[in-house]
Amino acid sequence: MKQAVPIVAIITLTLLIGVACAGPAVPPSSATAAAEPSSATTAAEPSSATAAAEPSSATAAAEASSATTAAEPSSATTIGGCPIFPTDNIWNTPIAQLPVDSHSADYINSIGADTGLHPDFGSGTYDGGPIGIPYVVVPAGQARVLISFDYDDESDPGPYPIPLNPPIEYGSDHHILVVEQGNCTLFETWDTSSNGDGTWRAGSGAIFDLRANTLRTDGWTSADAAGLPILPGLARYDDITAGAITHALRFTADVTRNEHIWPARHDASDETSPSVPPLGQRFRLKASFDISPFSHDTKIILQALKTYGMILADNGSDWYISGAPDERWNNDQLVEELSSITGSNFEAVDESGLQVSPDSAQAATDSKSATPSAARQNQQITYTIRIVGDSTTVTLDDPLPVGVAFVPSSLSITPPTMPAPAYASSHVTWSGAPAAPTIVTLSFRVTLNTPTTRLINNIAQLSHGSAPRTVSAAVIANPLQVFLPLMRR
Repeated sequence: MKQAVPIVAIITLTLLIGVACAGPAVPPSSATAAAEPSSATTAAEPSSATAAAEPSSATAAAEASSATTAAEPSSATTIGGCPIFPTDNIWNTPIAQLPVDSHSADYINSIGADTGLHPDFGSGTYDGGPIGIPYVVVPAGQARVLISFDYDDESDPGPYPIPLNPPIEYGSDHHILVVEQGNCTLFETWDTSSNGDGTWRAGSGAIFDLRANTLRTDGWTSADAAGLPILPGLARYDDITAGAITHALRFTADVTRNEHIWPARHDASDETSPSVPPLGQRFRLKASFDISPFSHDTKIILQALKTYGMILADNGSDWYISGAPDERWNNDQLVEELSSITGSNFEAVDESGLQVSPDSAQAATDSKSATPSAARQNQQITYTIRIVGDSTTVTLDDPLPVGVAFVPSSLSITPPTMPAPAYASSHVTWSGAPAAPTIVTLSFRVTLNTPTTRLINNIAQLSHGSAPRTVSAAVIANPLQVFLPLMRR
């Protein structure tokens, strides 16, 4: 027998501190809907907790806050305890200050400068069924069913957690949208039907991780023509009760181009004219449009169209905005008020400057990072602050926390044409007015001067015009090392 030889293993303990912030829960809504429909109509919105959800009550929603916060609503929606993609996802990113697309006038005329908006959602029924695109929330571990796809080469294979008697969009598109709790996964199918034996078939299907910014393979469809998820673009009454819609909306146009632009992954047209918008094109309600005369619910929708805009996601009736069925919608009010707002009140925007990667839905946002994220006494740390310009005056005040010391002459900024940052009295400060969507990167170094083991959180205050925000970066000071004897034979 070989003699046991002791080996000393050094294990560094990483201190993990999580802070969960969430807004107040919103009471569940009832489910069903309608206003006069387009090509896509729907079914009732179901309860979130049961596996076999019969269309009866809606899922709950709440606003979740993030490490980067803003005075104007910028938190991602949550459904069934799951975020509807990260706060820096392009669906959840304000675009009010982005430049107007150079083809804006052509795109507006293509869809209809004199054509009014229309809510493709509401309460009650129309032509025998509820209107809107429903969704269902199922618990983690929901039983999965086999499903086949007509476009299986561009669909994510099953099985899918489709409950018994799920809500299916009424009309021609027959979408099913399922949020699975726990792992927070979104399953969406198009042209869906039951085979009657516990299995299902659909035209196409897509699976999305709601906690990630992953886009589909470029060229692949989803349950939507643009290859995008449908759920994050729905107007939901739970957002109305929360006081704000904090994401872009989905809409359709009768004629689209045979191209797609980020974040879309797919197109579905033979039209080649550059005057016709591609799938993925974003539009916003003009800032000059006065929304004050409108009703409470309509004003919330219109403010979202100013702040977050809407994404062209499918071929369908012109200027039809998608939403989920809910008995609380006032159909007459929605139709009358939205129809008075025409295409001429909108403009196409160029959001290409927000792209971090062509294969990610992450949008460039204000942020702060620290490198390394764990350091020992006398080691230097680099803080990097990224600011996304929006053509307003931006001010930065970054008070250094106790435990670090500024390294002289370490301040730098890009682009170099920006005003120079300054350091005084333990504060890094800066002010400038970068055009949208210019990315300003400011960095500086500090030396860790504390001998204790603790978390050092550096919080900077940013202000875009009158909208205050915070960005932060944490560093673990002097992480513990534990020596454990191991025995080897």
